Amino acid sequence: MRSTIAALVFLPLSAVTLAADTFSADVWADNWFEMRIDGVQVAEDSVHITTERSFNAESFMFDAERPFVIGLVAKDFKENDTGLEYIGTGRQQMGDGGVILQIFDAAGVPVVTSGSAWQCLVIHSAPLDKSCERNPDPVAGEGPCTFMDLDEPVGWDQAGFDASAWPSATVFSAHAVDPKDGYDRVAWVEGAEFMWGPDLEQSNTVLCRLSVE
Repeated sequence: MRSTIAALVFLPLSAVTLAADTFSADVWADNWFEMRIDGVQVAEDSVHITTERSFNAESFMFDAERPFVIGLVAKDFKENDTGLEYIGTGRQQMGDGGVILQIFDAAGVPVVTSGSAWQCLVIHSAPLDKSCERNPDPVAGEGPCTFMDLDEPVGWDQAGFDASAWPSATVFSAHAVDPKDGYDRVAWVEGAEFMWGPDLEQSNTVLCRLSVE
């Protein structure tokens, strides 16, 4: 009698695809933002960062598999590395930033809001001496108009990155940020707060990340 050996087929784990969830998001930024999920861009502010007074809210949808990492790049407008705007005019000043966001699942339940649970690293800060604002001829890197400019850390917006040394996001009131066009067009949920680096005026480029389980 001959025995029959059944062949078993094993599928590699990489061939098993988990279903992604669909999320919707609202973001208001002064002045510009980019959102990434696990290092892949899912949204970018439609108004370019070089546009003065680019106040607007963006609403969009994206798909992601839990767990995932949200990486948010937020920038305030500046004319150059002095960190100033309206240079050479009577309005010469340091700009101020701020960002607020909320993310919902497919059922409309809030799953993420901006706030102190995020970690934010400032990679551009200027001017390091606020007296630069009053300098009649501000030059980046000279006198009080020094600045700090860092590259984005490799892999900062992906799982596995060690962000243990990153500080928590600094939370600000709506009064401090003074949000303008677009902010009032969104019904913000309770718990969504304005976040930024430690200084609304000096922190010009901020990287914020959050892990979502």
